[in-house]
Amino acid sequence: MKYLLTSAGIKNASIHNALVDLLDKPIAEANALCIPTASYGHPMVTPVQAWKFISGQEPETPMCELGWNSVGVLELTALPSIDKERWVSWVQEADVLLVNGGDPLYLGYWMRQSGLAGLLPSLRAVYVGLSAGSMVMTPRIGEEFMGWRPPTGGDETLGLVDFSIFPHLDHEMLPENTMADAERWAAGIDVPAYAIDDETAVKVTDGAVEVISEGHWKLFAPSVPKGRRLI
Repeated sequence: MKYLLTSAGIKNASIHNALVDLLDKPIAEANALCIPTASYGHPMVTPVQAWKFISGQEPETPMCELGWNSVGVLELTALPSIDKERWVSWVQEADVLLVNGGDPLYLGYWMRQSGLAGLLPSLRAVYVGLSAGSMVMTPRIGEEFMGWRPPTGGDETLGLVDFSIFPHLDHEMLPENTMADAERWAAGIDVPAYAIDDETAVKVTDGAVEVISEGHWKLFAPSVPKGRRLI
C-alpha cells in the first residue's frame, strides 16, 4: 500500500502533486472512501466536524472536496455488523482511503475490530491520513497524544510504517505543539519520529520515505545505547 500521511490534509500544491503521483491517475477519475471514525473518539470533536469532513466543508483540512469521481463513507464501527463479503469489496475497489483526524487510538481500535487493519497492506488503494489518520499507521503515538484509552492501556498503534508522527507543529491554536515540545516527545519514542507542520506530509512508497513540504519539519532519530547499532 502507498501512504500519504499529512498533518492537515491536502494543504498545498506540493502535497496535491504527491497525491496525484501516488494515484497514477487524475483525481477526477479516482473513487474515494472516506473514514470519519477517529472523530468520535476525540473530546474536542463534535458530529459537526465529522459532517464537514464527509461533505467536503473543511477548507482548513481539505480531503473530500478535491473533486473525486465519487466519495463514499466507510464507518468502521458499523463494519462488525455487516457481512465481511460485502464491505471488503468496497475497500478493494477503492482508489483512495481518506482517513479523518480525531483520536488515533480510538481509530486504531476500530481498524482492528472491523478487520480493516489486516487488509490494509494488501490493498491497491492509496491511504491518505489526516492528523490521527496518519498517526494510526505508526508504531506508537506517545503519552502526550493519548486521550481515549484502548483496552490494552498502551499507546501502540498499527505499525504499518516504521516511524512516528508529531502533527500540527507550531500551530497557532496549539501552544503545546512547539518544536521544543516535539523534541521532548521524540525523546520518549524509540523509533524515528517526524515533527511536521500543516504544510507538510510524509509519502511512503514501497517502504521508501519522502517528506513533502512547503512548511517546516524535523526528523528525530532515536538515541542508540553505547555498543548497539541501528539496523
